Amino acid sequence: MKVFTASQIRACDSYTVHASKITSYDLMERASTNCVKWLEGKYSPDTVYVVLCGSGNNGGDGLAITRMLYKKGYSAKAFVLMLGDEMTADCKANYDRLQKINDGLVQVLSEDSFITDMPSNVVVVDAILGTGLNRPVEGWVAEFIEHINELPNEVVSVDIPSGMPADSIPKEGAAIINAQYTVSFQFYKKSFLHRETGQFAGAVHILDIGLSETFISSTQSNFHIVTDTLAKKLYKKRNPFTHKGDYGLAYIIAGSKGMMGAATLATKAALRSGAGKVKALVPECGFDIIQTSVPEAMCDASGETNISRIKNWEEADAVGIGCGIGTSDATSRTFSDYITACKKPTVIDADGLNLLAEQQELIHKIPADSILTPHPKEFERLFGKSKDSMYMLENARTQSMKYNLYIVLKGHHTAIITPEGECLYNMTGNAGMATGGSGDVLAGLITGLLAQGYTSFEAAVLGVYIHGLAGDLAAQKRSQEALIAGDIIDRFGKAFVFLSN
Repeated sequence: MKVFTASQIRACDSYTVHASKITSYDLMERASTNCVKWLEGKYSPDTVYVVLCGSGNNGGDGLAITRMLYKKGYSAKAFVLMLGDEMTADCKANYDRLQKINDGLVQVLSEDSFITDMPSNVVVVDAILGTGLNRPVEGWVAEFIEHINELPNEVVSVDIPSGMPADSIPKEGAAIINAQYTVSFQFYKKSFLHRETGQFAGAVHILDIGLSETFISSTQSNFHIVTDTLAKKLYKKRNPFTHKGDYGLAYIIAGSKGMMGAATLATKAALRSGAGKVKALVPECGFDIIQTSVPEAMCDASGETNISRIKNWEEADAVGIGCGIGTSDATSRTFSDYITACKKPTVIDADGLNLLAEQQELIHKIPADSILTPHPKEFERLFGKSKDSMYMLENARTQSMKYNLYIVLKGHHTAIITPEGECLYNMTGNAGMATGGSGDVLAGLITGLLAQGYTSFEAAVLGVYIHGLAGDLAAQKRSQEALIAGDIIDRFGKAFVFLSN
């Protein structure tokens, strides 16, 4: 699924109207009808609705929704905030139509007025401002939005929470409706997918309103959503006539004194990914730990408390390095020697990224198509600070193209960035995965997939998707609060079953 900018979405609307030989009003009716269907499925028949409308096309959606709810027997009333001298044509048409049915169903609010004494059980539908917003909300409208945010009522935003830009991150403190749900049309907005703004959208539901498939397929976007369909397409079913040698050797270079949990988790994850063989290289102090806790894996040792020499990596089909290795001088030299000598794609995580940050001259030596898996702080140490997560993402795209690397920028919607500058947002996963060891699990999983012959693109995208899906399955059983990293590995099997069906 593509993520379009606000201007591309408007162009898609216009193309659909022209190609389908319908009017923009007809398209508004289609969108509003789908919104009402969603509301009917979500709330009980005795729900009372207050619909807040602007004077633009988003307000026109709100007025149409009010009319449709009323005709279905719901108690609904629209309040219009005049944001300019006059309404848009489609908004005015819906305003007039609602007034003809019953002029008590709609009220224009005078400037500086607010809605008071609204019972807490009323559902507020936000249709004040849409994707056409191109500057921060100010004055009375900003105060009105803040007033709504202070109410206890549940809020459903239509297309986008009012005050939220579609394609950028506003300044901290900007007036934005804090919705519990957002019903959006056909596409995710980029702002839904970033932490600073996504929190205001609540749970996002995408409604298909039949926009032109011709326009969508032929219009370029560098931003995409990782869907179930894409994940299933990337997944490769096993040939019955195969043996362990056909599924590669994953080599996990991990661990140091006090950090052997990271090595254990990464090794277990590589095994559960389906790799035919997994070998762990750890310091001497961790040898017995790995042999005991992960008996299915082979093990080698180097150094007493920290890895001091990386050996026999050439025999591996994929290498993952960094989980819990520390940043000692000996490990730093060993890491530098490996990066300089290695010519095959490598998964670099955790302390591997920290060592890169300390030795910036190594970045251009990283083998092409390697996969870096930083969280935001690790990314900043590598490539510098960004004023917000969208700027960080753009920086990641620049670095991926510059160094021919894949960057897995971890977060609520982890972004997989390719050497071509493409960005794929992952939609699986939950806040329970914000727990120690979760990143080690992801690094091991991606390494295991890479060892099996998946390309770097496939391993990164599929690895992030499976990791998140397994986390969702684990949270269903354990809760988000009680979830630990090992629970994620335990649900890999169910995630693979889902992909295979």
